[in-house]
Amino acid sequence: MVKETHYYEVLGVQPTATDDELKKAYRKLALKYHPDKNPDAGEKFKELSHAYEVLSDSKKREIYDRYGEQGIKEGGGGGGGGFHSAEDVFASFFGGGMGGMFGGGGGGRGSAQRERRGRDMVHPLKVSLEDLYKGKVSKLALSKDVNCSACNGLGGKAGSVQSCRSCNGNGVKVTLRQIGPGMVQQMQSACGDCKGAGETIPDKDRCKQCSGNKTVKERKVLEVHVDKGMRTNQKITFTGEGDQSPGVTPGDVVIVIDQKEHATFKRDGDDLIMLMQIQLVEALCGFKRVVKHLDDREVLVISKPGQVIEDSMVKMIPNEGMPHYKNPFEKGNLFIKFSVQFPADGFATPEQLAQLETILPARPKLPAYDPANVEDAELQPFDPAKYEGRKQSSRSAYEEDDDDHHGHGGHGGGVQCNQQ
Repeated sequence: MVKETHYYEVLGVQPTATDDELKKAYRKLALKYHPDKNPDAGEKFKELSHAYEVLSDSKKREIYDRYGEQGIKEGGGGGGGGFHSAEDVFASFFGGGMGGMFGGGGGGRGSAQRERRGRDMVHPLKVSLEDLYKGKVSKLALSKDVNCSACNGLGGKAGSVQSCRSCNGNGVKVTLRQIGPGMVQQMQSACGDCKGAGETIPDKDRCKQCSGNKTVKERKVLEVHVDKGMRTNQKITFTGEGDQSPGVTPGDVVIVIDQKEHATFKRDGDDLIMLMQIQLVEALCGFKRVVKHLDDREVLVISKPGQVIEDSMVKMIPNEGMPHYKNPFEKGNLFIKFSVQFPADGFATPEQLAQLETILPARPKLPAYDPANVEDAELQPFDPAKYEGRKQSSRSAYEEDDDDHHGHGGHGGGVQCNQQ
């Protein structure tokens, strides 16, 4: 019989559990409640590690079985060879391979730390289509944190930094509040004594340059090379240029290309598309138009006489699109969609129209018909807005008339049931 079973219950095993069963139980729960994976379970993780520390040691386990937790506090839990923290227990169990999961300083035996990495800083960069066509070098000024050179990122004199006693170096405090019968709420908040840092530095030993913050602000100017052919959402990465923090590998500065709309051209991959309005005479008799390209070149667009351009027709000019990324000597194509503008009513006299008809292809012949049975129907201008308004008015009038018809028909027609 054992005096208490709490430590066994924490690990989810029976008091008769073997060493292998204890190891398996601790491995599973420690990975589940590790602070890196489950930041809100700091207290649970420490409880697990403490229970395993006691039960995995045959002498401590014997004392716990006989005298309970009080026996451990009164002498069974100290002594040489013991662990100093939950991190030590975890690092010892996993051979130090995951020690870097702990954010606290110090670290006990075997706490080989995994690399900790800061967050990336992402900045959008607005560029014009001309910039993406010709390439450009932009300068971006950033304000970032760098390790204080005066104290080498320690925050104070060597040896003056101490683990916060209020939160045991975790930077957070967990409190329990009863919110009802048998109901307890766990609340986690940043430690007020160390302001979440997990460490404290006496005021007299604080670094004068960084005021104990370990980092200072620095202005950094980056040269961003926008290569020819880059596209919207493409990223330019500056490795290790993010905020610095002691013991943490800086993240990256990531520049995200954001292309502005262009008045003339629309981009589709490596191709360019533009809309060109031409007159009817140009569509029939040919034309020459000068188009200013994205690199300020003037491109003469030619349509030969007799090459008829229909409305909404698309033509292509090879190799006048966007340069290919990383291969700017190769380019996409330029597509031109045409909008043919017809002349207004009355643009020509009857005599000119008759002359024009002799030039244009002959109109189709009218099939034979009986003039006595045919009515003239002259085309009228069509205004969609007015048409929809009249249609809506007619529909409303019909619905009102239909309502009146049904409303007054109760005494006349309709099916009536005779009850006998």
